[in-house]
Parts: sequence; structure tokens; C-alpha cells
Amino acid sequence: MERTCTHCHATLAGNNPSDWCPACGGALTERPALAETKTPGTPPAEIDHRGIVLPRRHALGGIITPQ
Repeated sequence: MERTCTHCHATLAGNNPSDWCPACGGALTERPALAETKTPGTPPAEIDHRGIVLPRRHALGGIITPQ
């Protein structure tokens, strides 16, 4: 199961036991995890100090964020 925030849509790591979003304080919902295709050489997902899964980095090294 994947836990996401209903307000800011942050995805939490599976080992985070909280009932609220550490980023904005919104409620969390659980949904089945989306199937990811693992390609060889793909680094594991980065998780910050709050337990939120960060977006993947692009070829130049920065984090892709929605505008």
C-alpha cells in the first residue's frame, strides 16, 4: 500500500507510522502501489528526514518539481 497526502499529494515511505502528513498536516490516504518498471542501474528512491519520498532526479542532477 502507498500512503499519500490528500492535500499536498506527498508520498510517504512505507515505514512511516504517522496518521498525518509531516509536510502540511493533511490527512493521509492509502491506495495500492502503482507498478513501477525497474530498469537496471536505477538508484533507489530518496527519502528525506520527514519520511517523504522525493521525486527522481533528471540527467543534470536537479530534482524535477511541478511548476
